[in-house]
This record gives sequence, structure tokens and C-alpha cells, in this order.
Amino acid sequence: MRLIVLDTETTGLEPAQGHRIIEIGAVELVNRSVTGRHFHMYLNPDRESDPGALAVHGLTTEFLSDKPRFEDIVQEFVDFIAGGELVIHNASFDTRFLDAELARVGRPPVAQLCAGITDSLLVAREMNPGKRNSLDALCERYGISNAHRTLHGALLDSQLLAEVWLAMTRGQDALLIEAPEPERAAGPGVGLGGFDPSVLQVLPASEQELAAHRQYLDTLDQAAGAPCVWRALEPAEQAVQAA
Repeated sequence: MRLIVLDTETTGLEPAQGHRIIEIGAVELVNRSVTGRHFHMYLNPDRESDPGALAVHGLTTEFLSDKPRFEDIVQEFVDFIAGGELVIHNASFDTRFLDAELARVGRPPVAQLCAGITDSLLVAREMNPGKRNSLDALCERYGISNAHRTLHGALLDSQLLAEVWLAMTRGQDALLIEAPEPERAAGPGVGLGGFDPSVLQVLPASEQELAAHRQYLDTLDQAAGAPCVWRALEPAEQAVQAA
């Protein structure tokens, strides 16, 4: 699977008001590994950035004045994303700007130029409802250092988002994810497929831990006025230990 983790910086918030893309950054992941291939361009927008946007990205008109325009790099951009699924944080913002830039040069919307678009912000909100899910918050949550991020930058943010995405979706690499498809006629435990439980390390409880457990069960018995449900498991546990 080929993923393209992408970010943009812009002169403002609304392409409908004539705001333009001034930076595109994208990194390639293949089979959940960063390949080292990336796309990065600063662009001359032929206009000033809004003060609020300039405070975020720090890309001045003077710096961008000698950079290429979108029409100069569009084919390189299209070639890079072709066949890949885009992963974008708050994808609706970036795709609106990309679609506006592509329309200016007679190209179809970005969704028609790639294999699909995934909004990592929506995924994060589903996984962490009610929590902050900005890129900075996700870096903190997943232990990814962003100390070097003093200003927003499309390439830096796409690199951070790639790390965040791999951390968010690491369940795809879980122990059983590659287990063979189970037979429909199989009995109990069908969900494990061909998984070999012998690879798991078993750590038996110590005598001290068992004594603490029994003491806790005594407390439950007294509180309930009857043997707790865990007592029903004791004969089976003793039989296993005796064997």
C-alpha cells in the first residue's frame, strides 16, 4: 500500500477569496515504511499573505518572490501523488486549496488524481472523542518529538503527521493481524486462525501474589455475604496446577 502524507501552507483561509498555496510538502509511505521519497515546493502566490497566516508559517512575500508558480510544478506534483492514497490532517482545508489551484490550470480535482483521501483528523476524533486532536496534541499523545517545530512548515508537518499516522494505526501490525483467514467450519477459537500460542511468554503469579489475591477474594466474600464468582474458578485452577 502506498500512502502520501501531505500538508500545505497558504496565504489565508479561503481560496474563494483569492488565497493561494505557498508550500506543499508530502512524504511517501509504502507498506507502512517511510521510503525517503518526498515532494516539497515553495510557491510564488502572486499576492501577500494575511497577517494571521504569516504569523503561522513565516513565509514572507520577499522569500516567495523568486519561487515557481503552481502551474510550473503541477505535473511533478500530479506524478508524485498518482496511485497513492493521500493522508491529510483536516483534509477539507487542503483539498479546497488544491482543487482551486488545479482548476486554475485546467486540471481535475485532487480526488481524481490519487487513489483516495483519508482525513487523519477525523480518524483521530473517532479514536479520541472529546480530546484535542491537533497535530501538536497527537505528537504529545504518541510521544513524537516536535520540539523543532516553532513555525508551521508543510514538509515538517507532513513528516510529523507520517509518524503520528503510523502510531495511530499501529494496531494494523498487531500480533494476530497477519493470521491466516480462518475456516468457516472451525470450532471455538476460530478468530485466532493459524496463530501459535506457544510464542507467548507465560508469567505465573508468585506465592506472594497468590496470597494477596486470596486475601482480596476473602474481602469480596465478606462484602457480598456469599462466595464471589472468582471462587468458582479455584477448583479448575487447582486442577491445572496439580497436573
